Amino acid sequence: MTSPGFSSVSPLSPSSPVRVGLVGLSARGGWASRSHLPALSRLKGYELRALSASSEASARAAGEKYGVPLAFGSTGELVRSDEVDLVVVSVRVPLHREAVLAALGAGKAVLCEWPLGNGLAEAEELAAAADRAGVRTFVGLQARSAPPVRYVRELVAEGRVGEVLSTSLVASGRGWGPTFEPSGAYLLDERNGATMLTIPFGHTVDALTMALGEFTEVSATLATRRPVVREAGTGRAAPMTAADQVAVSGRLASGAVVSAHFRSGLSRGTNFHWEINGTDGDLVVTGDSGHLQQAAVTVRGGRGTERGLTGLPVPARHFAVPELDGLRAVPSYEVAYNVGAQYARILADLTEGTAHTPDFAHAVRRHRLLDAIGRAATTGTRVTV
Repeated sequence: MTSPGFSSVSPLSPSSPVRVGLVGLSARGGWASRSHLPALSRLKGYELRALSASSEASARAAGEKYGVPLAFGSTGELVRSDEVDLVVVSVRVPLHREAVLAALGAGKAVLCEWPLGNGLAEAEELAAAADRAGVRTFVGLQARSAPPVRYVRELVAEGRVGEVLSTSLVASGRGWGPTFEPSGAYLLDERNGATMLTIPFGHTVDALTMALGEFTEVSATLATRRPVVREAGTGRAAPMTAADQVAVSGRLASGAVVSAHFRSGLSRGTNFHWEINGTDGDLVVTGDSGHLQQAAVTVRGGRGTERGLTGLPVPARHFAVPELDGLRAVPSYEVAYNVGAQYARILADLTEGTAHTPDFAHAVRRHRLLDAIGRAATTGTRVTV
């Protein structure tokens, strides 16, 4: 996952903290305050030095609320600051391109939340710009940092199930259901690139490929079964063009067959069930939603002559960041824990020159898979990835 030009990038000094500038930290809350902020506040090796918001007033309010020394009313001011080493982009998908290009233009390392861009072409543009800039890049595919996901990958690699024959997944997208929050209205329009396919499915399929290997071909059905949804609280009707049903089948490089179905909203039955079937055993991962990057999940397995499944607690070695242990006492700790675990790997990448974290080149690979799924659904044909 090392991008071209990486070898020319000198690691940062491990003796000084990596100074972070966070684009999108709001006093009103949101993803950055629920995940990035608690993670960075616990991790040694980082210092949250700066933030930017949509205006000077909102930036000042966020700086005062969270105790961030530098508060800028624009991304351009933040990326030009000599006190920022790593720019973190945590804003809505349609705003990623402008913020990332500004950071790259300033020669700063960048962590951008997933999806990297609004569609494949935009992701390719940003990856090419990063190569030209010769800086380290990272993309927020945090599901692959989740301890249960890493444990599943380990079990498969160790041969717990033998040769993987197939994998099947059914999940709920939590959003894109009959109602939407006012702050989430932009998620309804597929043109904004923040859909059930790109966000929960994208995060989860990235974890699946980490554990089992990449897709070689896909078939798909995408459908919008609720073209009109209602705003929570007001009941206001609004059109929805984003797909609320995503059904994908395909084949992995190993030959294993894949079947994955994401449904909108939440189900009274199954909200996350991922099964891996092999010649010698089975693994089953269950959880509370299809957002594997932040879901609470349980791993069970059975093999050989065993007739059922037994619980497989995640070993302590997969919780390898001691500073984050305090988060595990917090309800829904996975939201910040997985982000923090990714930050720990980014720190090693920046200071030791390693490549533990997916970069923009990896993000383009994932965008190409989603693009292939979209083309397969549009044409009704099987598409090579």
